[in-house]
Amino acid sequence: MKLRWKRIFVVLMVLILVISAIVIFNIIQKDESFYDDFDTNKEPNTPPIEKKLQILDLDSNSRPIAVMINNHRTAQPLQTGLNDAYLVYEIIVEGGITRLLAVFKDADTTRIGTVRSSRHYFLDYAQENDAIYVHFGWSPQARDDIYNLGINNINGMVDGNAFWRDETLNVSTEHTVYTSIEKLENTAIKKDYRMTTEKANLLNYSVDEIDLSTMDGAIRADEIEIEYSSYQTNKFIYDETNKVYTKYSNGIERKDYITGESFTAKNIITYQVSNYSMDSKGRQEINNIGSGKGYFISNGYAVAITWEKQSPTSKTIYKYLNGEEIVVNDGRTYIQIQPENRNISIN
Repeated sequence: MKLRWKRIFVVLMVLILVISAIVIFNIIQKDESFYDDFDTNKEPNTPPIEKKLQILDLDSNSRPIAVMINNHRTAQPLQTGLNDAYLVYEIIVEGGITRLLAVFKDADTTRIGTVRSSRHYFLDYAQENDAIYVHFGWSPQARDDIYNLGINNINGMVDGNAFWRDETLNVSTEHTVYTSIEKLENTAIKKDYRMTTEKANLLNYSVDEIDLSTMDGAIRADEIEIEYSSYQTNKFIYDETNKVYTKYSNGIERKDYITGESFTAKNIITYQVSNYSMDSKGRQEINNIGSGKGYFISNGYAVAITWEKQSPTSKTIYKYLNGEEIVVNDGRTYIQIQPENRNISIN
């Protein structure tokens, strides 16, 4: 009789152990985080690392600063600070020359230049970025618009303390003017300019790489040549290792005068507008209010896009042909606004 009860007891204990094992197994299967507690290589329930943009701090409300950059052939080897800008525009001016508008935000660049005078249509691009506009002199049209529109500007002809001339350069004095973010910010504060912005960024950025090669109509874009005039032709050559485009002007690789770093772009937006001479000095007018087609180029591929700018103060909107607004890769963007009927090749 005792032997029989012992056997019953053993069977019950075995059943209890089996049932317990099944219950524990099911709990573990449902809760994968159970395994984390036994993984000595990581902390349990570690939250994912949040990716952040490198080119811009999306949480910052600092107001951008837009600087007119001299792009005369004499001045191109003397350019510096462009790789600290997150956005660079290039547009035709008189004589077939182009000028650049370099837009900075939350930068601490100690030397930017060389700085040159204003042309009135560059104000449209300072306004669409809600930027403080920086120049050294102006055309009559730009002067009138700056006054009439109440543009927050820093002018080297008036605000001399914000600039300096590099007297060591063996070039004409108009090619020797530089500035810095510190000088510009100090001057803006003294002029009681607003130093913050509520405006959204001009472009939408992606932390994760955007692959244009998968989009309809995408073409290979290892080398882009953009002609502005017989005087000025740009070339961008894709660096597949670093996934950026190196800039060449008139066949010469352009580099920072101080650091020696090549000027590069992660994204290129290019489109054409009509232009014409508006005075005896050949100063230009451009028809940049309206819409048209162009290209968005990044990571070795180009896709066709549309652009639309409804007013001088409104943002230019760039969309894919399906109507979806473009999102650019995390990096510096060059916007090449090219004269109509000039050559552009993408290979």
